[in-house]
Amino acid sequence: MSKRRISIEDIARRAGVSHSTVSRALRDNSLISPKVREEIKQIAKEMNYVPNAIAQSLQNQRTNTIGVVVTSIADPFYAEVVEGIEKVAKSTGLSVLLSASHRDFEQEIAAIDTFHRRRVDGILVADSRINKHHTKQLEQIAVPTVFINSQTEDQPDIFHSVEINDRLGAKLAVEHLISLGHTSIGYLGVGDRSRSNQQRLEGYRMALTEAGLPQSNYWVAISDEDNVRISDVATGQQLLSKLVIAGVTGIFCYNDMIAIGALLGCQELGISVPQDLSIVGFDGIALSRYVTPPLTTICQPMLEIGSSAMQMLLDLLEEKSVENRVLSPFLVKRGSSAAVNRGRRQEAEGRR
Repeated sequence: MSKRRISIEDIARRAGVSHSTVSRALRDNSLISPKVREEIKQIAKEMNYVPNAIAQSLQNQRTNTIGVVVTSIADPFYAEVVEGIEKVAKSTGLSVLLSASHRDFEQEIAAIDTFHRRRVDGILVADSRINKHHTKQLEQIAVPTVFINSQTEDQPDIFHSVEINDRLGAKLAVEHLISLGHTSIGYLGVGDRSRSNQQRLEGYRMALTEAGLPQSNYWVAISDEDNVRISDVATGQQLLSKLVIAGVTGIFCYNDMIAIGALLGCQELGISVPQDLSIVGFDGIALSRYVTPPLTTICQPMLEIGSSAMQMLLDLLEEKSVENRVLSPFLVKRGSSAAVNRGRRQEAEGRR
């Protein structure tokens, strides 16, 4: 049997004060003296009190606004995710406030803090860097919160999430190239240590292992910016030559923007796609349909990701039980991938 949750009434009895005094002290209300506030906070800490974010949201006056934190407002992937969020929000009379974290933990926390100051009813955070070790920062999140494609392995249990199956998507991409006869397959990724990058790299390796195909460190090109990301298009453009020199005949890219950069790099080097080299992206952004050649890609259901996260947030606001969701990506075949050129394959095999 689980232990009963410590309530504000329990703290009030221990402190010998009223329920309202405890509530105000925990919210740093200036009507309560600093000394009493600190004493009550200490008692709450000793009793392992955990604020009920949903109850707090319900008892406070609603603002009918939702805060959304994305990595970049210019990111075409999250433009479609936000569209899915807005469709559900609009149908329930909620307005959406948007902020960008730029894949920076401090900026993410600052955006969340700003939303709190604006008294939003709930928060959606894309590509969150928050994990269980950020205890101090977690205390700031006092409203229902849903993560979208969280980038940490140890996501805090108090939050819910909607995410994509990155390993499955990567496997689908590599298996597609294998089905076309490619045996020398490269991976072009980013170096920001995100969970999605790690899992897509794992999926790439799993597909090669299951097919009994060789692997080489020379076939993996990952930018060395660590936690700082330059333009993904520039990354693909700059790193392509490394994989070409290594002799791969097919490349799976971390996302569509990197794949588009790789296409540009092929143009610069006089490499014909898909005759000389096949390229597969990941995300399924609208732009992938319009480049030359149109990009074969692993599509994420972006509108569904956004609408599912928003519906989950609405359910939390109504105190309904919710379960985390993992959505499956799917392959869309277009013009950037084709059967391997036998001459290229023989050349690649000769370099092993």
